[in-house]
Amino acid sequence: MNRRDSLARIATAILGSEDDVGVQQATEQEIPASRFANRSTPVVTRTTAGLEPYTGEWTATEMYHLLRRTTFGPSKAHMDAIKATTTPGAAVDMLLAAQPEEPTQPLATDSRELVPVGSTWVNSVYSTTTFNPVSLRVTSLKSWWLGLILNQSLSIREKLTLYWTDHFVTQISTVGDPRYSYQYLALLRRNVLGNFKDMANAITQDGAMLIYLNGTNNVKTGPDENYGRELQELFTIGKGPEVAPGDYTNYTEADVKAAAHVLTGWRKFQNANGTVGVPTGYFDATRHDTTNKVFSADYNNTVITGGTDGQAELTAMLNMIFAATDPDGVSRVGRFISRKLYRWFVYYVIDANAEANVITPMANLLSSNNFNILPALSALLKSAHFFDPVNMGCFIKSPIDFIAGMVRQFNIPITTANVASQYAAWLALENLALSMGQDIGEPPNVAGWQAYYQNPEYYELWINSDTLTKRRNLSDALIGNGYTTSGGKLQIDPIAFVKTLSDPTDPNVIVNETAQYLFAVTPTANQVAFLKDTLLPGLPDYEWTTEWAAYLGDPTNAAKISAISGKLKALLALMMEMPEFQLS
Repeated sequence: MNRRDSLARIATAILGSEDDVGVQQATEQEIPASRFANRSTPVVTRTTAGLEPYTGEWTATEMYHLLRRTTFGPSKAHMDAIKATTTPGAAVDMLLAAQPEEPTQPLATDSRELVPVGSTWVNSVYSTTTFNPVSLRVTSLKSWWLGLILNQSLSIREKLTLYWTDHFVTQISTVGDPRYSYQYLALLRRNVLGNFKDMANAITQDGAMLIYLNGTNNVKTGPDENYGRELQELFTIGKGPEVAPGDYTNYTEADVKAAAHVLTGWRKFQNANGTVGVPTGYFDATRHDTTNKVFSADYNNTVITGGTDGQAELTAMLNMIFAATDPDGVSRVGRFISRKLYRWFVYYVIDANAEANVITPMANLLSSNNFNILPALSALLKSAHFFDPVNMGCFIKSPIDFIAGMVRQFNIPITTANVASQYAAWLALENLALSMGQDIGEPPNVAGWQAYYQNPEYYELWINSDTLTKRRNLSDALIGNGYTTSGGKLQIDPIAFVKTLSDPTDPNVIVNETAQYLFAVTPTANQVAFLKDTLLPGLPDYEWTTEWAAYLGDPTNAAKISAISGKLKALLALMMEMPEFQLS
């Protein structure tokens, strides 16, 4: 399915067919969420382009595509920085450059906390007598995270941080102690472009993961298979087709049991005073199964020698998993993680051409670079395949992309009087994402959000009659009277936005540049004409030029502000309701 097919499908989802528009308006709440989603995975050949470097044009089209996929909304400031680069490779290098650690940590926002408002709680104990601030710290953590997304630097780091939380999944609510979840997020953020094997090793010992998948309860007298299963199925090598009962091509049920025995003895860590340290897990040899662990023929009948060194056994098991290859000699782990990265950054359908020309070369890059993520992801983002037009505008925006993208693209100010109101404004946006199906830090299960793995629907699961209505209500509010939160009002300033365009005096420039900025696909000539007529109903171009000049000549005149603002609001409201605005 190419981008026009995606657009047509979303247009049908939003507008209905000519035969059922009236019925849809009457019975919208009864429409199944999957009515307009894929019933089967598209099989049409899309492109033969591969991982070879892209050598085509480097225009605003390619720049916006790169920013849409690597950041949460191509802000004007970031677009200006990308425009200063001379090649796609240089732009990708800029996005992948090492970033300093985040200078802030999540802050307390309630005076009942055991730390002062405005200071961090990540190393603070809980009150055991008067007040347990778990829920406050959960909301603080999510608010802080949304704030990082909104204020991200020109870097892929925040997009990759969310990716890794969808890969090495935990749930903040299930973990229960936000201090562990903060350390988990810090671990992922530090290593977004690092060594995948090292990440697997670190996440196995992470306190949040040990709680979430029962690792801290995995003991020699009662081995728990939960993490040993997900380490293989979802985190490293992938399951593969079931070829016999209990044999999943890449590993067996016996391997799950053996992995559980290897992992006995790991526990979450707390300091004597009740605070959480780093690292957040440790090994307790008294709870560990010291016998030899025998794996199946899928792992060449490897035997991991038992003992009292938990790290040694974990390292041996990861070496075994990462050494596994398919019959063609390609790394199984490399293929698995390459497919997941592809679905996050390129498209959900991996056809035969993509498998041969992109996935396999990426897998080889990963294994030849000791499973460092940077070389393989850099090659993908610089590739002819990534910049092929069929891969532009073929995503449906996730709720986080949709909400953060609007705030960032329109540079909506979220300036509040204090920490509490600042966090409240961020939390309001996070709660909107939750209502649309994506609560950060709370993927619905250990496999992550369905839109990234559920065949055949994938991204189309983000859109249904409920979530689409909420998206439209939010965009209408932002361009209308504003969206009010306990932290203040969020509102698009259409005049300030238009002043960032190259020539606000020309209605053609306003329509075309705004469409390029907001849409991942190029609108048709008829659409452009319709948009221009919305801005300037039946009037010649000079009418806008004259009206804009009159406003500039008297910029505090309420009537002139209202005249200009009203027309721009009508245009922007329509554009944000169009199917094209839902695509990335």
